[in-house]
Amino acid sequence: MNGNAARCSWATTALSISYHDAEWGKPVHDDRTFFEFVTLEGAQAGLSWETILRKRERYRSVFHAFDPARVARMTPAAIERALSDPGIVRNRAKVESTIGNARAFLAVQGEFGSFDAYVWRFVGGEPIVNAPETPAAIPAESEESRALSKDLKRRGFRFVGPTIVYAFMQATGLVNDHVRACRFR
Repeated sequence: MNGNAARCSWATTALSISYHDAEWGKPVHDDRTFFEFVTLEGAQAGLSWETILRKRERYRSVFHAFDPARVARMTPAAIERALSDPGIVRNRAKVESTIGNARAFLAVQGEFGSFDAYVWRFVGGEPIVNAPETPAAIPAESEESRALSKDLKRRGFRFVGPTIVYAFMQATGLVNDHVRACRFR
């Protein structure tokens, strides 16, 4: 936190402030939102979250409003169109993983009834609230993110290492890492 600031110190731009205040750390129970964050967090690997936030709307367009059934049916021609779109991260492995992850996501829904029912098991059905004193006290991964990462990989997901999965868990409120002084905690 910066002095008397009312939010976590990483939220410094209009986009990151809006995301921080309205979404980060708030529990999600909507499968489409879960698929959105599986996609965006994987796309973020090696880039800044601000970059992904700037590209988020274009991702929604290119990947059918994050409808996993529609994304799973994307053809090679649709993949090539996506790769030529400057509004998303044009990395073939990341784009192709989005389609593969959509198929794996649908399989999880088929097995558990919803991705929501599947993913919340990794935190015992309740958000983990860490309340760190400073941003430096926020971990990059956890026992839970390692377990979820391992299981997602086993199910065919890609770009789901433990650090990416921890960020996914923060984004979807499975973990709440707002610093203690943050009024949005």
